[in-house]
Amino acid sequence: MLAYASGDARAFEALYSRHRGPLFRFLLRGIKRRELADELFQEVWGRVVQARTRYRVEAKFSTWLLQIAHNLVIDQYRRERPEDNGETAENAFRVAENDEHERPDRVLSDFEQSRRLQDALAELPADQRGAFLLRVENGLGIEEIGEVMGVGRETAKSRLRYALEKLRVSLRSYA
Repeated sequence: MLAYASGDARAFEALYSRHRGPLFRFLLRGIKRRELADELFQEVWGRVVQARTRYRVEAKFSTWLLQIAHNLVIDQYRRERPEDNGETAENAFRVAENDEHERPDRVLSDFEQSRRLQDALAELPADQRGAFLLRVENGLGIEEIGEVMGVGRETAKSRLRYALEKLRVSLRSYA
């Protein structure tokens, strides 16, 4: 980011290439509507471009980027409560990809598990779902989750703990 702030356009291309996938998945799971996630994705990168001269190294770039995204998601929730329209986001929690030799009953079982996880995630409060996705999807630690969400370490830890607890209970009820 510092190189980009100094005028190196290729540095921006490297940042974009490295962070576009995790950023978009974070937005899509937070918003659940692809067209809105696309808009917020563009907004995040627009803010990165606008802030290039003001950027200060206070945390990892990915933490700063996800903090911008998290704030935009929260703003969107404040503007309108999202509705679950029954569509599920792509499954990022699949342990293994299906190959062409898998049996149909196994594929259905994996699909059902994926759907159940997505349903359980959708039932979580936004702050708990956000903490869970920051941990699982982006691999952030407790301190980084707190930075992104603008809360203290203990609050981030509690949100993650409650999310895991609720997911266990919810997924156990399917068994």
